Amino acid sequence: QVQLVESGGGLVQAGGSLRVSCAASGRTFSSYVMGWFRQAPGKEREFVAAIRWSDDSTYYADSVKGRFTVSRENAKNTVYLQMNSLKPEDTAVYYCAVGRIPRTNLKATTTYDYWGQGTQVTVSS
Repeated sequence: QVQLVESGGGLVQAGGSLRVSCAASGRTFSSYVMGWFRQAPGKEREFVAAIRWSDDSTYYADSVKGRFTVSRENAKNTVYLQMNSLKPEDTAVYYCAVGRIPRTNLKATTTYDYWGQGTQVTVSS
């Protein structure tokens, strides 16, 4: 089992920055990938970013590429999502997730086995 706890969400003005964190505990040593997803009201959960455990390769949705950065701190079993140049359309609940088994599509929700409870990010115009 892996437990995930997100933190760092909040309210920010458009153009501002925010960093959300995801602290993992439990059997994290067997993780393959950690991802960030978001879900806005009335919309499906969508992929934002991911980082592969083995080599720190990172992947981003086109909508956030160049603005968001995913990173991890091994000593704290924590993954971060640094969000810059935020836009109102970035408003959503942000979830982190862990995938245990190597799968091809890192952008699919089905790749991930454990999910955090989410943290709200609101960007005002």
